[in-house]
Amino acid sequence: MENYNNINDYHLDVLREIGNIGAGNAATALSDILTDKVLLSVPILKIIDVNEIATILGGPENQVVGILLNMTHDIEGMLLFILGKDFTHLLINALLGENIDSFDNITDLGMSALMEIGNILSGSYVNALSAMTNLDIRLTTPQIAVDMVGAILSFPAAQFGEMGDKLLFIEEDFISGSNTIKSHLLIMPEMKSLDLILKSLGVS
Repeated sequence: MENYNNINDYHLDVLREIGNIGAGNAATALSDILTDKVLLSVPILKIIDVNEIATILGGPENQVVGILLNMTHDIEGMLLFILGKDFTHLLINALLGENIDSFDNITDLGMSALMEIGNILSGSYVNALSAMTNLDIRLTTPQIAVDMVGAILSFPAAQFGEMGDKLLFIEEDFISGSNTIKSHLLIMPEMKSLDLILKSLGVS
């Protein structure tokens, strides 16, 4: 497989199942963090054109939190969580009791809390992937930034430009009480790692 353009519907179904399990794990983790039951919509996993991502996320100038982690050992690549203001406010309010009217209000403690959330959510997906493939997958320390969507996406886009113009994209709604918050995750294994994942699952 040369790039994500070669992924067919069967490959996508297999990857979607991993996403479903990872999202379920993430919902359980969020329930513990928020001390409230968190329900989950059916995750939407698709192969998406890089140029469409900014539009889906509210436009290139929309401000978001980006949490980037690298996958290492058997699988190499990146995970990028993109959190909007509503999700960010809910998490920081639950963890620290702080109200976030603007991203400018996030304290250093709030940024640390979001990095830990990124660790927990990323671990939910990676643990699901590792359990299904029996591969040793580890995560580096997260990097976090508050910036416009275009700037957040520029780094992974530059790193993975040679892999084609498509990326794996997961969108899901977490429902906590009366709040519905949307999460976006870009999963970017290197092509040889994606081949290994599929082979480990018995998919050629």
